[in-house]
Amino acid sequence: QVQLVESGGGLVQAGGSLRLSCAASVRTFGINIMGWFRQAPGKEREFVAAIGRRGDSIYYADSVKGRFTISRNNAKNTVYLQMNSLKPEDTAVYYCAGRDSIGLVTTLEYDYWGQGTQVTISS
Repeated sequence: QVQLVESGGGLVQAGGSLRLSCAASVRTFGINIMGWFRQAPGKEREFVAAIGRRGDSIYYADSVKGRFTISRNNAKNTVYLQMNSLKPEDTAVYYCAGRDSIGLVTTLEYDYWGQGTQVTISS
């Protein structure tokens, strides 16, 4: 049973930064794709970023390109999401996810999900 636990969420002002962490209960090197998704109130869960096993394949949603950076440290079984230049529209619950298969990483077809961490950006 793979468990993912997010941390690092909070309340920051617009223009600020946060770094989210996702700790896995297993060796993350064994999980092909690690991703971050978010869900704002009243909206569907959406893709934010994903990273391949070795960190050499990285994907971002257009809305976060240039502001967010995903990384993974397989030695620490942890995935990170560095979020800079935050905007009020980034407010959401952020979820860490993992999948064993390759394919379209922007869909919700992931095998493992965390419980989420709240990120709130004030204007």
